[in-house]
Amino acid sequence: MPADLNALKQDLTRRMDGALDTLKREFAGLRTGRASPALLEPVRVPAYGSEVPLTQVGTVGAPEPRMLTVQVWDRALVGAVERAIRDAGLGLNPASDGQMVRVPIPQLTTERRAELVKAAHKYAEGTRVAVRGVRRDGMEQVKGYEKKHEIGEDVAKRWHEDVQKLTDQYVKKVDDALADKEKDIKQV
Repeated sequence: MPADLNALKQDLTRRMDGALDTLKREFAGLRTGRASPALLEPVRVPAYGSEVPLTQVGTVGAPEPRMLTVQVWDRALVGAVERAIRDAGLGLNPASDGQMVRVPIPQLTTERRAELVKAAHKYAEGTRVAVRGVRRDGMEQVKGYEKKHEIGEDVAKRWHEDVQKLTDQYVKKVDDALADKEKDIKQV
């Protein structure tokens, strides 16, 4: 198979996009003081003999900036949903009202904001590491093509530069996402 820069770039871009999507999901789970249904995504509820995501037992909504609601479909699961939200380590204290579970979003303390910023940095660094891992794989593929004499030395050098440029673009996207999240955490 002859070496193809576009196919290589598409593969690397797809994998780097995956790392960036994961980062965005992790950031969505960090509470910023504003109600967002994504905040409850990591919550798993013991129901029907197994642990299921909260979204499979009810509808999550954000009717107010500082309130989330969960409309539980099965009345028997209301208590389990409340416990699951309380035990998820999000610092939330839900209260049920019939089949509706109301989750007020408390103001963030200075210490909690610092913890959230620290967690955001940790997630961003993990994503940077993943992007650099994808770059390493791309560089190794280019070296392999060069070793098999599918591409010349000059072409390999140019491809290495292209892979590095792509990596730099994604690292910048990670840094931008981190800056936005930090601003979001500190601003509320």
